[in-house]
Amino acid sequence: MPNECWSPASWRAKPAEQMPVFTDKGALAAVESQLAGFPPLVFAGEARKLKRMLGKVAAGEAFLLQGGDCAESFAEHAADNIRDFFRVFLQMAVVTTFAAALPVVKLGRIAGQFAKPRSAPDETIDGLTLPSYRGDIVNDIAFDARAREPDPERQLMAYRQSAATLNLIRAFATGGYANLENAHGWMLGFIKDSPQSARYEELASRITETLGFMRAIGLDPESHQEMRQTDFYTSHEALLLGYEEALTRIDSTTGDHYATSGHMIWIGDRTRNPDHAHVEYARGVKNPIGLKCGPTLKPEELLKLIDILNPANEPGRLTLICRFGAEKAQERLPDLIRAVQREGRSLVWSCDPMHGNTVKAAGGYKTRPFDKIMSEIRTFFSVHRAEGTYAGGVHLEMTGKNVTECIGGARAISEADLRDRYHTYCDPRLNAEQAIEVAFLVAELLKAERIERGRAHADAAA
Repeated sequence: MPNECWSPASWRAKPAEQMPVFTDKGALAAVESQLAGFPPLVFAGEARKLKRMLGKVAAGEAFLLQGGDCAESFAEHAADNIRDFFRVFLQMAVVTTFAAALPVVKLGRIAGQFAKPRSAPDETIDGLTLPSYRGDIVNDIAFDARAREPDPERQLMAYRQSAATLNLIRAFATGGYANLENAHGWMLGFIKDSPQSARYEELASRITETLGFMRAIGLDPESHQEMRQTDFYTSHEALLLGYEEALTRIDSTTGDHYATSGHMIWIGDRTRNPDHAHVEYARGVKNPIGLKCGPTLKPEELLKLIDILNPANEPGRLTLICRFGAEKAQERLPDLIRAVQREGRSLVWSCDPMHGNTVKAAGGYKTRPFDKIMSEIRTFFSVHRAEGTYAGGVHLEMTGKNVTECIGGARAISEADLRDRYHTYCDPRLNAEQAIEVAFLVAELLKAERIERGRAHADAAA
């Protein structure tokens, strides 16, 4: 499928799932025209750098940590919320890096994750049927006819919020907040008395000792910027294709098209039909691409999608985000791995332990049992170890806020606790404490693999 047949608008000739119906086509066209004249949110060079880093993940030389909100909201756009999310992300990354002795690629579901696929186009409450809430970029969560009407103007607000969020994150990443000497200060107040706090404080103390030694031999954050700043990238599901098309730009240095709405975009499990619009759009941009892989995906279908999305077998171009559920991961993942290995494909394998483990709790709350999340991660690593491949990443829905949305974890959140601080606009998220608990599990699994590889190399050398 040569790229000569592709344009940023060629998706419009294909069937499109999960797209809202805008009644005012003129208003929609006007908004998309306005967006097309706006500055890019991210730059082609940044996307290329992320792709190079993901190439290292594909080679087993780095690890991908991807996470953030289920769906960003306009109402909760506050500097403190962004800071708390970024702080937890730094904690998770440093836990993983220190144990695994590998670079961690930091990729947020942020600054663009506004649209959500839904299982049904409509929702009925007390006999009233209205369009489903599809994320703040489309309509409002309030259940009334006016709020649920898809509104093109919301795309302008999403763009502006994304720009403001990116501005703050870039300041945090490069302005000193990410300095490793601040590791103790990254602790959020509400987890200081948690079972995880002692483990993190011990790790932070070891980092402080290491930094003290490095200073003693002349290596310090002032003279080595990699110790005081970090690279942080953004990602979202490219669901609203008119918005993505409007923010597609031609890179002046290469002549290639890039989606400038985020560094990575991904295709959801509901929109991955190889002949449909979302795959058509994603195949033509040069960004790193994610592909959600659910339990219905067959090996031959996966290989067809890989051929479309990464025909040149470029390392770092394609990340497979596997979301099977704890009960199905052991059954479904090996066949996909074997098919990819048989064809010699270079890609990143990442585990999404959230979406396949959603259940309905008492009171009607959607939730995710923490033990199921941890179980799917363990299975993901064990399957890759058995197949001789690399478990390269995790993909989490999480927040820096002290929410009660996923049951279980170190504080044993119960179904009765869900009503206390259930703030998500769509799916349940890990709170900061649970997210760090996941990071410690991943760190232990990566460390075990590192030790096992070291023994294997030593035995081979002997």
